[in-house]
Amino acid sequence: MQNLWNEADLRCSVSGQCSADDIPAELAELVYASRLLGRESSLVMHGGGNTSVKSELHDIIGNRVNVIFIKGSGVDLAALGAHDFTPVRIEPLQKLQHLYATGERRSEEDMQRFSTREFKNFLYLNLFYLTDHMVNNSLSPSIETLLHAFLPHRFIFHTHSTALLTLSNQPNGAELCREVLGEEFGLVPYIKPGLGLARSAAEAYGNAPAIRGLVLQKHGLVTLADSAAAAYDCMIESVSKLEERIARSGRKVFPSISLPETVALLEDVAPVIRGAVVEEKSPGTLEYNQFVLDFRSSPDILQYVNGIELEEVSGRGAMTPDFIIRTKNRPLVVPAPDALDPEGFKSAVHEAVERYKAEYLAYFQRQQQASGMQVTMLDPLPRVVLVPGLGLFGLGRTAHAASVNADIAESTASAILDAQSVGTFESITERDVFNIEYWEMEQAKMKKVRHDVFAGKVALVTGAASGIGLATAKAFRQRGAELVIVDLNPEALERASAELGGGVLSIACDVTDRNAVKRAFDAVCRRFGGLDIIVSNVGVALQGRIGDVADEVLRRSFELNFFSHQSIAQQAVRIMKLQGTGGVLLFNVSKQAVNPGPDFGPYGLPKAATMFLVRQYALDHGRDGIRANGINADRIRTGLLTDEMIKTRSKARGLSEREYMAGNLLQVEVTAEDVAEAFVHQALETKTTGSIVTVDGGNIAAALR
Repeated sequence: MQNLWNEADLRCSVSGQCSADDIPAELAELVYASRLLGRESSLVMHGGGNTSVKSELHDIIGNRVNVIFIKGSGVDLAALGAHDFTPVRIEPLQKLQHLYATGERRSEEDMQRFSTREFKNFLYLNLFYLTDHMVNNSLSPSIETLLHAFLPHRFIFHTHSTALLTLSNQPNGAELCREVLGEEFGLVPYIKPGLGLARSAAEAYGNAPAIRGLVLQKHGLVTLADSAAAAYDCMIESVSKLEERIARSGRKVFPSISLPETVALLEDVAPVIRGAVVEEKSPGTLEYNQFVLDFRSSPDILQYVNGIELEEVSGRGAMTPDFIIRTKNRPLVVPAPDALDPEGFKSAVHEAVERYKAEYLAYFQRQQQASGMQVTMLDPLPRVVLVPGLGLFGLGRTAHAASVNADIAESTASAILDAQSVGTFESITERDVFNIEYWEMEQAKMKKVRHDVFAGKVALVTGAASGIGLATAKAFRQRGAELVIVDLNPEALERASAELGGGVLSIACDVTDRNAVKRAFDAVCRRFGGLDIIVSNVGVALQGRIGDVADEVLRRSFELNFFSHQSIAQQAVRIMKLQGTGGVLLFNVSKQAVNPGPDFGPYGLPKAATMFLVRQYALDHGRDGIRANGINADRIRTGLLTDEMIKTRSKARGLSEREYMAGNLLQVEVTAEDVAEAFVHQALETKTTGSIVTVDGGNIAAALR
């Protein structure tokens, strides 16, 4: 592993932080070192690991207070700042250590109760609150604050080194780690984080005060020093030794299963898995808590998922307990997808999910009874799915969460291959898994996450680069949907994507090209695993007196204003049926469908057909749980109703532009955002289909009868 420490960079970083934020120099050094550690995914991943420094602050009346600055729980080391460290008064923590060490404080049973019931309150009571911007007082101190406080060293770094886990997750893991790291590292048998682990770490140090670090078996690596540079150097040096030991074993070639002659394509497999791994909100409602998927494949991943012992090996557990609250302890393994038997694959996936859920329930009941913990079962669904012949999926309620779980699964696949090459991969016991998964301190990390109404949903909007389409995309994004925006104009699409923010899938597509539409929907499945909502919004207001209009104009209008909606809806229905969890088709119909204007036949005729298309989809696909609804909007400033057109029309009618745009019963201008909110409303009305809603401020002539 490369040592990235640079004294010039350190001085620049410390100088910048101290002058700008008036923070202690040692905290600025800790920030620099933490970011270096955070860059290495083989050391920490997504909020894992923790670092600390012991320092001194002054309270409001000038008293000097000894504190430990420790990374806030769940904060990502790679991108943190000084405000991401929580200062905790250190004397009360060390007093606690003394009481237990001398036997003055309760029994082991009392200690266990403390570690689960009183730990959090104790830490909060001893937070050193600051009123300036240097500290984010809303952060929770790390679960492992006591471990850092019970050791005397000024700087302490704790990572979940993949190399360390590869060797320590072995039946003879302690011996392997001792062989590589020698007597300079104390060995701490696996114990759940908290007071018990802190005491064990302090005891290991007390038995060998000259050690440079600690091996926390099946958990992580800790380095200890009085300077940030020394603690960092020790971490990199030690991990490099562990990596060299693994490399000496070589990578074994593991027997593979026999794959189908033709493995199904990712875009056909992902919706099946996405539709199977769901939880119905209430029986019979056809409303589901769904996941977004993130797919990964590589030579390592394929070697892993194609292994003949995949189900048994992957079922042994997580590489480190920190992964369990995100990915659960084991993944779901499904059969290799045979392109010649899609229905057989779909049936097998659903059966595998049901088995997984039943096994999780049995595990929960077994361990709850054994532990006596009064906890409510989490959902029994997997967060990682392994697919022989294809790769793996991370699942999450957001695309980011799915990506995090896929990262963990990808790293785990490589680490288990290494572990099996060294010896035999072995994780923590089922009892230990339960104690971590249902520990309040770990659950608190996940309970901080709040999801909006469209979390887990994927929405696709066409004509999304401007006007109603862009406003609609924003409205769904603001409510938690993962977003796909489609438009013909790549430059406008790029601008819209930048306005919407990161994570949006942008697809330049001519929606009158059936093949291009199919490719676009395949791309959606590859990126997110499927979709739940489409807003078919594309349209162009072609004009002409109907008796004079050329055939090519009318045909062009029908291609864009009718057949494009049909192509979009057909592809959406294909995917929604693979998922089997319903969905909603939303169409921008236009008031021209019911209240045609003179010389607007080329636009109004296909729009009228689109209105009946809405009803036909509602009629034919209600049995699939798919709803179809439309919006009739009028006088909206868009690419169709341009400023120039508004000016011309208002002048022809002897009205001001404001009067023309507010020419409705409510005498208000209707905006693209109003139409967007109507689309959102229709997506949320889960018991409504075949509905056409008018958004025009009131126009009796356009009202449906």
